[in-house]
Amino acid sequence: MNTPNISQQEYADRRKTFMEAIGPDAIAVVPAAPERTRNHDVHYPFRQDSDFRYLTGFDEPDALAVLAPGRSDGAFILFARPRDPEMEQWEGRRAGPEGAMAHYGADEAFAVDEIDKRLPGLMSGRKRLAYTLGAPTGWDSRVIGWMQRARAAARKGPGAPTEVVSLEPFVHEQRLFKSAAEIEVMQYASTVSAQAHVRAMQVCKAGMNEFEIEAEIHAYFARHGMEPGYGSIVAGGDNACILHYTENNAPLNDGDLLLIDSGGEYRGYTADITRTFPVGGKFTGEQRAIYELVLEAHTQACAVSVPGKRQRDDVHGASIKTITAGLVDLGLLKGDVDALIEDESYKQFFMHGTGHWIGMDVHDVGNYWPGGESRKLEPGMVMTIEPGIYVPSTDAIDARWHGIGVRLEDDVLVQDGAPRNLTADVPKAINEVEALMRGA
Repeated sequence: MNTPNISQQEYADRRKTFMEAIGPDAIAVVPAAPERTRNHDVHYPFRQDSDFRYLTGFDEPDALAVLAPGRSDGAFILFARPRDPEMEQWEGRRAGPEGAMAHYGADEAFAVDEIDKRLPGLMSGRKRLAYTLGAPTGWDSRVIGWMQRARAAARKGPGAPTEVVSLEPFVHEQRLFKSAAEIEVMQYASTVSAQAHVRAMQVCKAGMNEFEIEAEIHAYFARHGMEPGYGSIVAGGDNACILHYTENNAPLNDGDLLLIDSGGEYRGYTADITRTFPVGGKFTGEQRAIYELVLEAHTQACAVSVPGKRQRDDVHGASIKTITAGLVDLGLLKGDVDALIEDESYKQFFMHGTGHWIGMDVHDVGNYWPGGESRKLEPGMVMTIEPGIYVPSTDAIDARWHGIGVRLEDDVLVQDGAPRNLTADVPKAINEVEALMRGA
């Protein structure tokens, strides 16, 4: 399988588009993610801030990018940890300022200990600062200090920023629309993730534990240069009715369904797939009825995932209508379908949205309600389609339905014509799922 990547030219093009959006009199300060302590002197595995990586491609902690449109010495300045043979012996290689220029396209690069000295001067003459206050990277007080110093110096020379705007609306609008290269990377992540789900179906049997299935999936990711894009959900039986179940430590029983929500991340982009299948390899009558209803809702939502349709009104609306009507047919809801939709009675069984944007973050960035209206779909958007039904174990519901939780989720690219399902390699049809498990 080809292993695609994002070129340095694409990162340069992204920075150019971003700087055009913030304007020629602005300056942007974009912090990298810090290393985070897990316990004592052990760190969590490092994961770069998505906005920083989107604009720079630089994958080291504690860095800072400055984007200054029209600057005579170059618009892209990167501050990075300096080369240090002793530290690199312990912690791994660093690019250093030299590598930042040679390999990441920085026009100028400096060691991180020069940030406080250089930032006020870089802000000089700029009217606006693009920086997201309140972000968890912890740079706010330093940024405010640089502005204060720049304003003090402005009494003797060029002005300093008098306005602070969040950089998120600018970069997040860019990130919402995926380039051809991004789609290739996402397709790789999706294909490997799909194969991992197939592997889970093949090895699953009664008597195993949820964490054994999780281990199979994560091992498959690792063998293909990937890591989990989020905490995997491996939920057997009525655990599937807990939407974000992550304990993953219960035994798997014959006759139960197993819901797996897991996706691998590759070069900063993640997949997001959910499948539900019977531990023993064959659906019961009630499980089949719920599953077929969720599958029909999935099919209807995918069918309207085309340019011009609205993410909430049309895509989610198709799921709601299909599920509500189906629940009435099954006797789990009673009344007029339109009235049940109006009063949201369906939410006792289907309480989440039909999908979300996906890309560098599993719940990716991008405005869902521009101008107060559900966003129209456009080519280049990628979103999940994930209807589900979760039947609570309450006295008001016939016990034969209790604890059945089903969700089916794929990652769908909006494009001219029919949508493209990036994660279609995992079977969804009941006969295909049962045949796959029999073959295993």
